[in-house]
Amino acid sequence: MKVIGIADTTFARVDMGAAAIDELKKTGTGFKIIRRTVPGFKDLPVACKKLIDEEKCDICMALAMPGPLPKDKTCAHEASSGLIMCQLMTNTHIIEVFVHEDEAKDARELEYLADRRTREHAINAYNLIFHPELLTKQAGTGLRQGFVDVGSVRQKK
Repeated sequence: MKVIGIADTTFARVDMGAAAIDELKKTGTGFKIIRRTVPGFKDLPVACKKLIDEEKCDICMALAMPGPLPKDKTCAHEASSGLIMCQLMTNTHIIEVFVHEDEAKDARELEYLADRRTREHAINAYNLIFHPELLTKQAGTGLRQGFVDVGSVRQKK
């Protein structure tokens, strides 16, 4: 049985972990989910590493909502760098799902964006471990998690 790790934060303004779990349960079977919630997004790399090393997760999702300030952008970059290092150290995918507060014009759009991006990446995480060939079929199609897909630049024949 595969194990999917969900690492999320109390700093986020939307319960992204609940959305990921809900979508994974709709997507398929043959896995269990382990969720760990940490205070902030700079805590995500160690949370994911512990999920991988100690809980034997086959893949993780790192869910966060950085604020709009320059300090928040810097901290998000540091957290992202830590997640990349963790992937390389463990040879395990970590799907980074960050929704920056300034991506949305208001709280309603922010909630929608966080929920949609999280759910779409939950499907990506599932497919990475169960159906990687589906992702290969989507290569070059201009998919955008959370926003409208932009499509390929190549004209269809």
